[in-house]
Amino acid sequence: MKGLLLLTLSVLLIAPAKTDNVLTRFKIPAGYHRLTAAPGSFGNWLQTLPLKPAGTPARTYKGNVASTESYTAGIVDMSIGNQDLQQCADAVMRLRGEYLYQQKNYKAISFNFTSGFRCDFAHYADGYRYSNDHWVLKAKKDYSYPNFLRYMNLVFSYAGTLSLQKELKPVQDISAIKAGDVFIKGGSPGHCFAVMDVIENAQHHKKFLLAQSYMPAQNIQILQYFGDPWFSADIASGIPYAELIKPAYLKRFN
Repeated sequence: MKGLLLLTLSVLLIAPAKTDNVLTRFKIPAGYHRLTAAPGSFGNWLQTLPLKPAGTPARTYKGNVASTESYTAGIVDMSIGNQDLQQCADAVMRLRGEYLYQQKNYKAISFNFTSGFRCDFAHYADGYRYSNDHWVLKAKKDYSYPNFLRYMNLVFSYAGTLSLQKELKPVQDISAIKAGDVFIKGGSPGHCFAVMDVIENAQHHKKFLLAQSYMPAQNIQILQYFGDPWFSADIASGIPYAELIKPAYLKRFN
């Protein structure tokens, strides 16, 4: 009996902690229900993306607590690198790229530079390197995850809100908002938010969770305003760039 007890305790001690995500972390307000994204979709992937432990602060790429920390409701458990690269649009592209990479849909990983150059992962993974809006063969084929991250750093260096805004298609009806959509306005600076989850009530009023990075580059954070992580397009919020949470700025990946 003692041996069995010791074994049981050992199993409990080494058992991994349950993964927390937006589906498990955030309580749905009374009268609302979640709009579950289709299995395998980008939205479903975002809903199940692991979060760091509750209370983890948003930090910059240098390790300092971010200036946006007061708006933190959760932190996406994803690397940010050690350079000032993964900012607002970059975070959205990182999420999209990670989703496609995990799906092994390598040919679909592609983002345009501000110049208009199409930078696709397949070329980079096949050994081509960017030079003045051209590909030049310089390396061996490498589809590994570390090489994918190097590709994303290249994208972050030459793409931004202006280029990403042009790539996304407008969502004509705000009532059709879904996880995976993006509120975006291109500019210098521009900004964008990723829609991580969507809920609605009996009157089909929608609320949603938003995620962002910022300047300087920081963790991707799930946002909240005065303790409430659920935003809507018809209720004003005081978070920075809240004016973008409007139908005119809602877009979607193809």
